[in-house]
Amino acid sequence: MIVTEIIRDIIQNHLLQVLCLVAMEKPISLKPEHIRDEKVKVLQSVLPINDDEVVLGQYDGYRDDPTVPDNSNTPTFATVVLRIHNERWEGVPFIVKAGKALNSRKAEIRVQFKDVPGKKQGRNEFVIRLQPSEAMYMKLTVKQPGLEMSTVQSELDLSYGQRYHSVTIPEAYERLILDTIRGDQQHFVRRDELKAAWEIFTPLLHRIDDGELKPLPYKPGSRGPEAADELLAKAGYVQTHGYIWIPPTL
Repeated sequence: MIVTEIIRDIIQNHLLQVLCLVAMEKPISLKPEHIRDEKVKVLQSVLPINDDEVVLGQYDGYRDDPTVPDNSNTPTFATVVLRIHNERWEGVPFIVKAGKALNSRKAEIRVQFKDVPGKKQGRNEFVIRLQPSEAMYMKLTVKQPGLEMSTVQSELDLSYGQRYHSVTIPEAYERLILDTIRGDQQHFVRRDELKAAWEIFTPLLHRIDDGELKPLPYKPGSRGPEAADELLAKAGYVQTHGYIWIPPTL
């Protein structure tokens, strides 16, 4: 069986946890079991993945590694559209994307709002940047300073490194080790949660392993296969050109 690490290790494992925290309903308390109950409800509401809403990629040169078979079908990139069948999220696409050898290294959650009639700069977005440069910022259209009635895209920015000078933000595994010592299971996957997560991706993984889905080539240092951006546009995501969020300097 061909191992598809980008889906098993990154998307199914890490990004699905992020999706749960974004999409889950408010738990009745902050006790670990109540939080994990809501996460399971989200996973159980995810519809089967449509092959037309999957783009796989493999960067040029990946097979040059002597440990990689010449006919390897292993994706090093994947974009998958997930759809949650419940009252709150019906019709809202959740796009998960991960890849190796891309143009930037970051992990973030990007919530894109619908178009405002007559606005041309781009959509407003709420962005939670997990790493690097932890931050939460709202990208929105504002009036450009001056006498003219023109608009530009800017942000309301909460950058943790600038706002919390005296606070040490622990690494992810440091937090998990401390949780283990304390006996706090909030950030650990429960058995039914793990089962629901694998039920979402196992059929897709089988189709990849059987060669039914093939990764598309892409150049290292790019955004991935062009088909991935086409899938994003088809799902309703609008990429803003010309705007770049710059982390504030300390």
